[in-house]
Amino acid sequence: MQSMYTYSVAEELSFDWDKDNVEHLAAHAIAPDEVEQVFANEPLDIDFDVAGNEERWTSIGHTNLLRVLIVVWAMRNGSVRCITAFETSRARRTEYFGAKGF
Repeated sequence: MQSMYTYSVAEELSFDWDKDNVEHLAAHAIAPDEVEQVFANEPLDIDFDVAGNEERWTSIGHTNLLRVLIVVWAMRNGSVRCITAFETSRARRTEYFGAKGF
């Protein structure tokens, strides 16, 4: 099965963390460093949308411990701003690892 994913670029990124987005991630049992790991491990972009005037991407990627996350994010003032993130389903995890060649 051919994947519809595209690779995102993640070199030298900075991240915009504050109390609100850190608490939102914690509600999904995800730490900011896990989101940063997803970007360092070359996530795959799976969706793009515009919310208001803001471009938002949805990416799938893995942490250093191979936890597969879906991350919705935007670029704000030159930094990645995580909107939300959550652990993916087992089926999507299998599809992701197949697309990545694991």
